[in-house]
Amino acid sequence: MNERFCELKLKYEGDFTLPPKHEELQKYAFEHMKQERKSGNVGYYDVPHTHRELVYQAAAKLHKTTKKLSKSIDTVVVIGIGGSSLGIKAVESLLSSLTREEEKRIIYLENSDPVDLKKSLKKIKKEKSLFFVISKSGGTIETMSIFKLVLSRFDIHLDSNEKNRLFIITDKDSVLSKFAQKFDITEFNIPLNVGGRFSVLSAVGMVPLLAAGYNVQNILDGAACMIDRFFGGAEEHILEKAAFLTTNQERYPINVLFGYSNMFENFTKWFVQLWAESLGKIDINGNHVGLTPIGLTGAVDQHSFLQLIIEGPRNKTVTFLKINDFETDLCIPDFSLDFIEKTNFVNGKSFNTLINAQCDATKQSLVQVEVPVDSIILEHVNEESVGQLLVYFELLTSAAGAMMHINTYDQPGVELGKVILQERFQ
Repeated sequence: MNERFCELKLKYEGDFTLPPKHEELQKYAFEHMKQERKSGNVGYYDVPHTHRELVYQAAAKLHKTTKKLSKSIDTVVVIGIGGSSLGIKAVESLLSSLTREEEKRIIYLENSDPVDLKKSLKKIKKEKSLFFVISKSGGTIETMSIFKLVLSRFDIHLDSNEKNRLFIITDKDSVLSKFAQKFDITEFNIPLNVGGRFSVLSAVGMVPLLAAGYNVQNILDGAACMIDRFFGGAEEHILEKAAFLTTNQERYPINVLFGYSNMFENFTKWFVQLWAESLGKIDINGNHVGLTPIGLTGAVDQHSFLQLIIEGPRNKTVTFLKINDFETDLCIPDFSLDFIEKTNFVNGKSFNTLINAQCDATKQSLVQVEVPVDSIILEHVNEESVGQLLVYFELLTSAAGAMMHINTYDQPGVELGKVILQERFQ
């Protein structure tokens, strides 16, 4: 890996100081995570290092396909839900303002909401689109139902060249994989030891984002940097934070991620799934445990949820996501409006300065009322910093799961709902 990518692109500010006895808990979690990685049972730790070759192969396949179809492809359609789409949306939202070569828009077909599906389908022109069907198990009911709808609506015949528009991303030898092999549809596999909500840096996220023109190699390099730093002992604050949250889970059961930019909105949704589905479990002693995630967007939610945090129950921690430099010079015009002169104190300031001042003021208000807070600051939004940000929260989740003595990577509660759904249609 190029050494320049090992520069940390995130700045962490927090003080979750714990008594010395918690150092043993942090050591336990660190050794547990090292063992998870060594055993090969938890594969996301190594995906940023191992998937570079996949990216080159995917680029070649995508180029070959688009050349066969035409050079007018301008849309990537993602058919997937949960871990098969949220990570892609998180990355796209953060990086969409960057200049890309062969830029394409992404349309998501996720939910079985008929009104939303109808609206989304109207935006798609088959002759200008590539379709990515993403399901780890290969049998996700929403995804397969929407896939059938797409085949029917756009008259895509599996025995014709139209199948070249289709790409399958699934586990090796899943039912969807067998389908792809039967009809000779281009397929990319998800490592069997990588769970869906931890899969954004695998083919699940990297292949569609590559097709849309994003520099996914740099995303992987940033993520690999964070992995290497953590296992090299350079990011102990992740373990310290996990220890604080897990040992105080009864006092602070709700964890708020407050992203100060609309670019963070889909990232916080990705975090909500990662945190909730990983940590809401039954522990080794049979206790129902969990930490409840909430995603907020600043400055919008200063005018709503902040009231609850400050004067409501003191059962929340708050992590702020902040961008130092938005790389835009948009400023507030320097003139006065009759009767509302009280807003003039920000005249002439940039919106970059304003939103960060709002973030800092909100954080300070929470500090004053003794709400536990910390911050993750991106100097700039780029591929490397986004890769590091994704892995930061994956590592934090694994550390918390180890400290809670749960299986961080299964989801039996979700599977129960699937069984009940199937029974209802029988």
